[in-house]
Formats: sequence, C-alpha cells, structure tokens
Amino acid sequence: MGSAPNVGRAEDAEMLGKGSDPDGPANEANGSADVANVLLIEDEPGIVDFVRRGLEAEGFAVEAALDGNEGERLALNGGFDAIVLDLMLPGRSGLEILAAVRRAMPSLPVIVLTARGEIEDRVEGLEAGAVDYLVKPFSMAELVARVRAQLRVVAHASASMLSAEDIEVDLLTRKVQRAGRSVALSTTEFELLVYLLRHHGQVVSREQILSSVWGYEHDPATNVVDVYVGYLRRKLGRPGEPAPIFTVRAVGYRLGTAS
Repeated sequence: MGSAPNVGRAEDAEMLGKGSDPDGPANEANGSADVANVLLIEDEPGIVDFVRRGLEAEGFAVEAALDGNEGERLALNGGFDAIVLDLMLPGRSGLEILAAVRRAMPSLPVIVLTARGEIEDRVEGLEAGAVDYLVKPFSMAELVARVRAQLRVVAHASASMLSAEDIEVDLLTRKVQRAGRSVALSTTEFELLVYLLRHHGQVVSREQILSSVWGYEHDPATNVVDVYVGYLRRKLGRPGEPAPIFTVRAVGYRLGTAS
C-alpha cells in the first residue's frame, strides 16, 4: 500500500504539498471554462485529502478511490480527463489498473504517484503506459502543472484523433491501431470505423450507416453494411479478443463493451 508514512501530520502534509495553497483561489489560467475531471486512486487518506483539496483549489473536479478494485471500476466506467494513480494499492495493483486503462482508453493520461523512486520502478510504470511519474513526497504545484500539461497534450491531439475501447484512429494520417497494433483498412472500412467511433456506445441502424458512409438512402436489397462490418471485425479482431462491434438484432450495430 502507499507509503509516505505519517502523512496525516501537519508538517508532512505541508511538505507533500509545498508550493501550493490548497485553500487558495482557483487558478483561472486553465485556458478553458470546462472543468477537467480527475480520478485519484490512492489508499492513504491523508494524501487523498490533501491532493483532492489542492486540485479542487486549482479548478479541477476530483473523485477518489481508496483501493485498486474500486479505482479500476471507476476508471473503466469513464468520464475522466486524467488519472493520478498510486502503484501500491490493496485489492488490485496500480500496474494492473494501468494495463486495463490502456486497453480500454489508450489516450487517457495516467500520472503515476508513488513512493517507489528507483529508476527500475519509474521505467516499469512508464513502459506500462503512464505518461508521467511523481515520487512522494512531491510538490502540489508540480502535480498540478503536470496534470495541466497532459491535458494540453490530449486537447491538441483530440482534434485529429478518435479513440474508444482500445482502438485509436488518426484522422490526418488515417492510421488505425488496436492496443498499439497497426491495422490496415480500405477507404470504406476506415470511414465505417470512424462513423462507429463517433457514435461510440450508441446503437446505429443500417440505414444510418448506409446514408452516412455510402451517401445514399436505404436500399432494402443491399447487404453492403453487414459485409463491411464483417470485414472490420476480422481486421480488428485478435485471438481471444474479438472486435468490440456488436450486432443489435433487427436494429443495427454498436461499437462498445458487451452489454
């Protein structure tokens, strides 16, 4: 479990958050009126309280989980712009959570926060998919700066990137990846995947797909949508992990998790 012993003491909490006033006014330099949602997964209540107050004072919305199982559940339910993750957790380790998040949401920034400061530990976290690494005790100002930096990276990339589940599409280069593996698609397959990604979690009818991807109204005699969904499933599928495209009987298709 998380270290940073005696963090509940006033002097330790002050050191943990040096460089930031958690009770000060919210920073108005976020560059956006939107509130960024941060998930904090940490088992030390003193650290949770201090980080929550520090981030909220800087304009972030924070939800916290005190163990790995709850943290993974919240992370995979979605709705967060960034995750601050301790590695040593009860129930489920931070590295296990990181692997699950990377599979489902490849672009979601995860900043590892831990007392394990050895080079090997840092490399392990970064190679597992963390975008940044902070060692306890840390400066709250530095944590805030790193969260903001990662949100700027995501905002810059989001204009040309689509991602859902473990699929990523670059709209500019037209490159497609699933869990980091490149997938070669034809022009029509690419447009179909983009349409499904933009309607992630929604059931879309064959008529809607036909109109948006092929540009013409419903033709009851054609099965072109079903044929191309089949192509996509084969190309995106992996051994033991079929493509996350589901048939909704008598309606159409849905890209998302199994319901």
